[in-house]
Amino acid sequence: MPTAIAVTSPDLVLPPHDRQTPPAVVQPLDTLESSLTGMHALIEQHGYVISLYPSCVSDDVTRRLHTVRSVLESDRIALLGIDLPPLGLALLAQQLRQLSVCDFSPGVLASSARLLAHYIYAGALLGSVAKLDRVPVSLKSHAKSWVPGAQFAVLANPRPQLVRVGQEELPGPEFGTRLLVASGQPPSDWVTAELAPAWRAQGVATVPLPEESARWWGTPRLAEFAAGLYDVSVLYQLVSSVRREECHWCGLELIGDRCGFCAAPLPPPSPSQGLPATAARAASSVRALPRGAT
Repeated sequence: MPTAIAVTSPDLVLPPHDRQTPPAVVQPLDTLESSLTGMHALIEQHGYVISLYPSCVSDDVTRRLHTVRSVLESDRIALLGIDLPPLGLALLAQQLRQLSVCDFSPGVLASSARLLAHYIYAGALLGSVAKLDRVPVSLKSHAKSWVPGAQFAVLANPRPQLVRVGQEELPGPEFGTRLLVASGQPPSDWVTAELAPAWRAQGVATVPLPEESARWWGTPRLAEFAAGLYDVSVLYQLVSSVRREECHWCGLELIGDRCGFCAAPLPPPSPSQGLPATAARAASSVRALPRGAT
């Protein structure tokens, strides 16, 4: 069975691209007891669980997730706090679901979340930036947000950007993406009519607006969007091209500089690493002399 991918609410579960993409599960559940039972069943069935939660989620949710892992005393649960807007997190979860059926080990799959997040362009069309505190906003933009009819295009990831719609263009990805759109109130077709062609999106899909989006962006007057890689072969090539290491703490494979399961950082390379093979063998064969020896 593939590694299970969990998110914190049902509205972060996007429809699968195909029949091969497994569904995501929701964790934690309403009570601690049901969360423990559900997580235990996931481990028994899938072996490992990668649980994603957004940075805007309440402390009660994160506390319950950590409590579940602590009570179960399991090293097979990865808890990954992701600093993405809700729709961007849902897209990341969908990408991990696609890759979970590939031949990646659980450790590589968990540590690939940070890599994949770098290639997700997540933002929103906002009617006001007065309460936006997750993206830098100038005083000038704050003042303009009070002008009737003003709209702002904001990019939160991978690099924060804020532009006035109709006056500047929002920089987009330089690679092929599929664009997801979730509209709040009032609805707007700017994302599909103008942003998608400007970003050369290779497809556009409309999905429900996540419940946490209004809180994340500071206003219910928004249309959230997220663009990312969607072809599983491209995702596979991206992850498989990164060098794999072994976690010195839990022994799982990883990519990048941190284990997704135990959060242990990759230790710095030893002085002998990077040397030719003969020099590395010579360095490893050197032993310290006993005290008093000359």
